[in-house]
Amino acid sequence: MSVIAVEGLSKTFRTRVRGTGLAAALRSLARPEWRTVPAVREVSFSVEPGEVVAFLGPNGAGKSTTIKMLTGILTPTSGTARVLGLDPARDRTRLALEIGAVFGQKSQLWFHLPPSESFRLLGAIYEVPPAELERRRSDLVERFGIGPYMDVPVRKLSLGERIRCEIAASLLHAPKVLFLDEPTIGLDVVVKREIRALLSELRSRDGVTIFLTSHDIGDIEKICKRAIIIHHGAVVVDESMKTLKHRALARKYIGVKYAAPANLELPGLSPVKRTEDAGSFVVDTRRHNLQDVIRALVDRGEVLDLTVEDEPLEDIIAEVFQGRSAEEARGAAWAGGEAES
Repeated sequence: MSVIAVEGLSKTFRTRVRGTGLAAALRSLARPEWRTVPAVREVSFSVEPGEVVAFLGPNGAGKSTTIKMLTGILTPTSGTARVLGLDPARDRTRLALEIGAVFGQKSQLWFHLPPSESFRLLGAIYEVPPAELERRRSDLVERFGIGPYMDVPVRKLSLGERIRCEIAASLLHAPKVLFLDEPTIGLDVVVKREIRALLSELRSRDGVTIFLTSHDIGDIEKICKRAIIIHHGAVVVDESMKTLKHRALARKYIGVKYAAPANLELPGLSPVKRTEDAGSFVVDTRRHNLQDVIRALVDRGEVLDLTVEDEPLEDIIAEVFQGRSAEEARGAAWAGGEAES
């Protein structure tokens, strides 16, 4: 059975239309007008036990709204969601005992208390037996390296120290599924690397299913095996990271530097950047043979340096967003034309 099963999940919000000027404001008070704003539109996907899934999309795409429906914070407008076989909206209390959640910009630790006290309170809330709580606490403190912070008030911890404590706290009751919403936002590169390593260990050692939203490509590349991309509330891509990265193989980034000025004009291919003795190219391997391009560049003169890199994953994801927006714009223009005719 899938750990997470979502079918036709939608969420709309009603917002009040506020006019400008005194007359409009008075009319709004007497006869308020409302408009419906779709946040998530008929989203469907499933997640299997032990998967680490990246849930991606630009700001406002519906990522956080979807996670809030999966954790029972919000009730769907339509469609169904099951997490560990439970309906998050109706079985929120039961589900809370089986899942963990970390929101990068919202703390579950008490601000003026040290993490040790928050851990004790969370253990009581989740009804973890004292002996089991102490065992889990000791294990998490060691694994996450948070011993020096346990008796320091949360308000005095750095962001990286707090996030490590947050993730550890979310695991106190041994959840089967961990929801992470921007867990590494604002962290430096060292702390990000440590947290990614810890999350990878959770999956491999404990079999925890991880559902992650992030704008950080490093998070996605290092720990996720699958990507679901959502745009304007709808799923536009759902494929393995291996397949997504395979898109990068179609384009290569080549940089070359010569010992002396050289002619860098190649048949059907011009440098995107160049100086007298150096240049860079974007090569579509579906149109140009990579070996032929490299051979032609080497024949242009004495090469001091030559690099060949895959297209960055970040660029590929950005192209998915842009392509979807262009399709929607064309669709809107076509619909407008049909309406006029």
